[in-house]
Amino acid sequence: MRRRPRPLVAVLAVALVAISLSVNRTSAQAVDSQYLVGRGISDVTGPAAENGMMGYSKFGQNTTGLHQRLRARAFVTVEQATGQRVAYVNADLGMIFQAQRDAVLAKLQAKYGSLYSERNLLLSATHTHSGPGGQSHHLAYNLSILGFQKQAFDATVDGIVEAITEAHQNLAPGTISLGRSTLTNASVNRSRVAFDQNPAADRAAFPQAIDPAVTVLRFQQGGNDVGAISWFATHATSITNENTLISPDNKGYAAYRWEHDHKGVRYLDESQGFVAAFPNTNAGDMSPNLNLKPGSGPTENPLLNEQILGDRQQQAAEQAYNGPRATITGSIDARMRFVDMSAVQVDPKYTPDGEPHRTCPGVVGVSTLAGSVEDGPGIAVIPEGVTNPFFELLKPFKVDVPPWLISCQSPKLAAVPTGQLQATPDIVPIQLVKLGQFYLVAVPGEVTIVAGLRLRRTVAAELGVPLENVLIQGYANAYSQYVTTPEEYQLQQYEGGSTLFGKYTLPAYQQEFAGLAKALKAGTPVAVGTHPPKPATAELNLQTGVVFDSPPPFKSFGQVLTDAAPQYQRGATVSVAFVTGHPKNNLHRNGTFLEVQRQVGGQWQRVADDGDWDTTYRWERTGIADSKATITWKATQAGTYRIIHRGDSKALNGTITPFTGTSRTFTVT
Repeated sequence: MRRRPRPLVAVLAVALVAISLSVNRTSAQAVDSQYLVGRGISDVTGPAAENGMMGYSKFGQNTTGLHQRLRARAFVTVEQATGQRVAYVNADLGMIFQAQRDAVLAKLQAKYGSLYSERNLLLSATHTHSGPGGQSHHLAYNLSILGFQKQAFDATVDGIVEAITEAHQNLAPGTISLGRSTLTNASVNRSRVAFDQNPAADRAAFPQAIDPAVTVLRFQQGGNDVGAISWFATHATSITNENTLISPDNKGYAAYRWEHDHKGVRYLDESQGFVAAFPNTNAGDMSPNLNLKPGSGPTENPLLNEQILGDRQQQAAEQAYNGPRATITGSIDARMRFVDMSAVQVDPKYTPDGEPHRTCPGVVGVSTLAGSVEDGPGIAVIPEGVTNPFFELLKPFKVDVPPWLISCQSPKLAAVPTGQLQATPDIVPIQLVKLGQFYLVAVPGEVTIVAGLRLRRTVAAELGVPLENVLIQGYANAYSQYVTTPEEYQLQQYEGGSTLFGKYTLPAYQQEFAGLAKALKAGTPVAVGTHPPKPATAELNLQTGVVFDSPPPFKSFGQVLTDAAPQYQRGATVSVAFVTGHPKNNLHRNGTFLEVQRQVGGQWQRVADDGDWDTTYRWERTGIADSKATITWKATQAGTYRIIHRGDSKALNGTITPFTGTSRTFTVT
């Protein structure tokens, strides 16, 4: 059968489609070749027992086990034409401290020379309040933990370096795209009375007194999805200060939900999978406790709230990830320098009253001691606010604050001059990172939403870019507590009392970041400046270590104390207790203290470990040197199972010996 000749219009249409496809393919290849992208993940979980927890500053809140492991997630992006690169890390930690950043950078430079530097390394924390503390060189942040905990510090530093190394090693041609969505039921303003002191024009940007913006970067290598970074402002305080199990809280659950449940990542397997980071932005006054009480809202169960709030963040992130997106194009660059925030002379251009002002050496206010009553109350009898009837009662316990510093910090009721005592840092790093048309303002503290808005406006105006393309990266590179607006500071709520450098902290940051933005736009270098000194008390530690382990009489390590039942219904909780050693003997980082194994074809296969949501590992001292581990697992599907405990014991001569305990075989029906 002869084919009929095509009409000229049809021929032209086909030709145009072919040309279009060719152009699009060429364009895609051009974008693909612009960047190298890589991602990595590693374990940063510190001691699971007898290590003070970081975040709530509560004496006696010491780790007693694990609910889920803490992880560092790294992304390295390289502009192929110039070789410029940025290494970005978000870790399931309360804060990033200068000491951690220094140690990470030293290890990276030992590996890669000058490839990673002060300028292009950005470390950030999710701000979980349920991880091991003692990782700062500043006494104020180690006080409730009884000092610097080297084991916890090393776990964090090594895990971050491993994540960056993995991202570096799997660099490949790829693309980055930017998506957005909103989330209005995962945060509430815990300091509304202070927020309302801001001008109407600022408040109008946040009609619900929250920042609902969800900003997502999607990373692809070729056509394969390899990772995402999703910024959203809310505290990782769904889990209260009554908890003693290590947990990444709502942001860590969001990452686990996407990586493990949706993308099939198995953290202990030797394969590179999808990496989903959920960093914080300007979350200083944003709480996940929607009922404005610790552990309350949307339910009265903190653990369930962690899951619900994490799930909501993950869903909003995936919506932005799969929705309309802008392709990231353009150069990669960064500027960073150290600023002495104790003595910044602030230009009238940045102050609300149009007058020059200055910042002050760090001072903790009385309202800091009150804590945030919505998330983690401090001393119960001390209220927040400028007028404090208990201020006089504190005087016998206060460190003298010079009159000039009291005046500089006014109206703060000064409790402790932490900056002068080197208990908190006065010199801090500020950093501005450029990924194409997207910018990160890396602030070493907790920025309220209006303070974040003003800082973003300053940087966007200096760069001449849309406001939505400038984002605050909070909890970055070091930690110096809060950043409030001058108007919010005036009321001295918890956030204002914790704004260390006085009323004009935010205007000082606006001025200093404007300088970075100007240099970045002009392509001129910035001197790094004076590195902060190491305090004399940097590694002071009062927490005793493990002397030795011994099993109870007539028992042995790994022996089952309480065994599983022979049979369970699906959904039931299996619980097994073992004779164990101290978890500090071996952190099992990138490993596990437990395995749930299922019998498949006559072989035992691991189906869950101590990084999974449905398991817990609890450690309890039962004598002077003997202890037990209780492992629970929520049975999820029918089959034949057993529970394995992997532990380590320490002898009097210091020798550490691994052991394994195994439960009876049981069935789930």
